[in-house]
Amino acid sequence: MRDILTDAIRYWEPRRVAYNLILAALVVGQFASVWPRSRVLFQLEPLLSLFFLAMMANVCYSAAYLADIPMQYSAYRARWLDWRGGLWVIGTLFASAIAFYWLVDEILPTLTNASGR
Repeated sequence: MRDILTDAIRYWEPRRVAYNLILAALVVGQFASVWPRSRVLFQLEPLLSLFFLAMMANVCYSAAYLADIPMQYSAYRARWLDWRGGLWVIGTLFASAIAFYWLVDEILPTLTNASGR
């Protein structure tokens, strides 16, 4: 059990940095695209909302362990170790799609209302 947990942590945690950087680049790019209206977000309440969403994205990232650890115990371990990078790619694309949706459909339209435009 210890070796499998160590392997899972050693695999997933360095990739968490890339995952967060990709999501951060998406958010920064979207805010830059509507500047100066996005300045409204640099107040306490919107920043707390963004912080909460970032934390939820990291909780969702941790779901990879729910797939990885049982697969490492299975008879398909060798194949899984070769293919688990696909789970990272699919998960990161899915998280990016959700983040993009929330930005474009939920957060950025409120900027239009808040700025009076």
